[in-house]
Amino acid sequence: MVSIKKRRPHQIPEAGSVAVLGLGRFGQSLGLELMDSHTEVLGVDIDPSTVQDLDGMLTHVVRADTTSEEAMRQINVHQFERVVVAIGTDIQASILTASLLVRFGVENIWAKAVSDAHGTILEQLGVKHVVYPERDMGRRVAHLVRGVMQDFLEIGDHFALVKSPPNSAIVGVPLAEADVRSNYGVTIAAFKRAGEDWSYTSTDTVIEKDDIILIAGNVRKAETFSQLE
Repeated sequence: MVSIKKRRPHQIPEAGSVAVLGLGRFGQSLGLELMDSHTEVLGVDIDPSTVQDLDGMLTHVVRADTTSEEAMRQINVHQFERVVVAIGTDIQASILTASLLVRFGVENIWAKAVSDAHGTILEQLGVKHVVYPERDMGRRVAHLVRGVMQDFLEIGDHFALVKSPPNSAIVGVPLAEADVRSNYGVTIAAFKRAGEDWSYTSTDTVIEKDDIILIAGNVRKAETFSQLE
């Protein structure tokens, strides 16, 4: 079963385009964000109402069973270099879809996992990029609610970027004099002044009390530094 909106069945995907399989909240958010960055998006879902709702919002919207090899070949998913398996509620469908993409030889597969076990199976199938949206968001919010941080992004290997108001240790003196890296084990990578864009810091940068700073460093050290008064 394939129902296609604004797409010829045998059209070759544009270079750089992305197929998003599963258009729940995660898939829709991802697809719309890709569209905002001027990336061509093929959205696929088995639910006709979901496909109808997104008609005109994504480059192409298709109603199809992502576990069907025939259906996926008909809409040329096998020819995409980047495919996202955004299916979360139906773990069996997620696994079967990912397995199909691996057999297709898709170069870059991103897949949503809803549990560690789900993620492990996806990795064993050969999916190189497994993401845990709910878990990662929960960890991010946990960091935010503990202090004055305005944003928190863990890069990996215990390294993070923290957006925060400055503390008294750096306000009013050149960063070279504050010697943040030696004293606190983090780096002030950038700052933003009211009404201005973000700017990179230098040793001569003097942070003002109403600025916003971007702290880079070990997760615990960056978090601790952001909480200093």
